[in-house]
Amino acid sequence: MATVLIPIPHRDFDPTEVAVPWSILRDAGHEVILATKDGEPAAADPIVLRGVVFGLLGPVPHAARTYAELEASGALRRPARYDTIDPLQIDGLLLPGGHAQGMRPYLEDEGLFSLTTDLFEASTPVAAICHGVLVMARAQASSGRPLLEGRTSTCLPRYMERLAWWSTAWKLGRYYRTYDAYVQDEVEQSLGARGTFVRGPVHLMSKGTESDDRPAFVVDDEHYLSARWPGDAYLLGKRFAGRLGAAIRTGS
Repeated sequence: MATVLIPIPHRDFDPTEVAVPWSILRDAGHEVILATKDGEPAAADPIVLRGVVFGLLGPVPHAARTYAELEASGALRRPARYDTIDPLQIDGLLLPGGHAQGMRPYLEDEGLFSLTTDLFEASTPVAAICHGVLVMARAQASSGRPLLEGRTSTCLPRYMERLAWWSTAWKLGRYYRTYDAYVQDEVEQSLGARGTFVRGPVHLMSKGTESDDRPAFVVDDEHYLSARWPGDAYLLGKRFAGRLGAAIRTGS
């Protein structure tokens, strides 16, 4: 059994990107720790839960049920605190995303950046999805260089972020623009000239599900996995659970 940390903000995280990997990892026999900055309760983005653009940008039905199961478990009411986490006791780190303004404290937390660096430089398996890749992009290695420099990664592609913004601005304003810069722009800058950004296939609405991974996309770079958006959450959870299981079997 591995112990996996999933840090989250108090509000506005994407329900699919947290609940689906949580469920997959738990069902694989791993212990999953949810943590907020100060241990206060957390909740997902309510707009996403209701479904944006006639439900097209909301969670698929199974993911919505899985989030309800996560809520019922009590894990969101009693999360751990970032500063109580001992990196030596963590076997895996999963960084979920979300795009509403409540995500910003999580995406800008220096303590979380430091914890992420400690785990990544110890070769702990790390997975990041959507805006969660910004935590990797903003963390610095012990050398002072970007943690992602020279790596291979995906994240929320520019075309997806732009399309979501353009198609909802009439009703939601800048809801889909967490920052002025697109996520892809910041991730590409962090990767540097020696790194590689992988956009993945163009998908507008098709999503991976609990039984169909064909629309999903995950990038594998040694002990780092990255994915683009909630439609990749099932595949990311499965790949990450497999990676943790393999690490336990080999003792690495």
